[in-house]
Amino acid sequence: MLQLKRSILVFMGLSIICGLIYPLGITAVSQAVFPRQSNASIVKNGDIVIGSQLIGQHYTRPEYFHGRPSAIDPPYDASNSTGSNLAPSNAKLLDQVKGRIELVRQENGLPLNRPIPADLVLTSASGLDPHISVDAATLQAPRIAGQRKISRSAVQEIVYQNTEKPFLGIWGSERVNVLQLNIALEQINVQQ
Repeated sequence: MLQLKRSILVFMGLSIICGLIYPLGITAVSQAVFPRQSNASIVKNGDIVIGSQLIGQHYTRPEYFHGRPSAIDPPYDASNSTGSNLAPSNAKLLDQVKGRIELVRQENGLPLNRPIPADLVLTSASGLDPHISVDAATLQAPRIAGQRKISRSAVQEIVYQNTEKPFLGIWGSERVNVLQLNIALEQINVQQ
């Protein structure tokens, strides 16, 4: 009987610590130290939510930067995020990538010998990446400049202004947030 009582007390104690005190403590600390990030880094235009800096969006219109392809359908569904789970040797994956390469070439008017950054044709593990490489953004700049009737250098300047450096200067590579790029493009149109 004593062992049962101890077991119940330990269970209740650990449940309170692990199920109540710890989560509330972590939530309080994150709200105090990182309030924007702990609330999903929501981007608003006035009172209208445009998106999150942490979750990619599906852009198809030619006047916007396009992000990484998403392996889920509908694309960038945050409630159903996943990678493709297709092996590198899978013929279906190869067909998908070939189709994406052709689409990127068509959308951007690229010659057959022009290399295409991998992040424009390969899905990520989460299927929700909000970033693309600087090379991927630079490749899209001429298309966007033509569609918006602004100079290519103005589009490149937006890319450079929104470039994020590698974490601590050594981990990862330079990247740009697609949502931030597209918001910056809209601001240029408003200013003109």
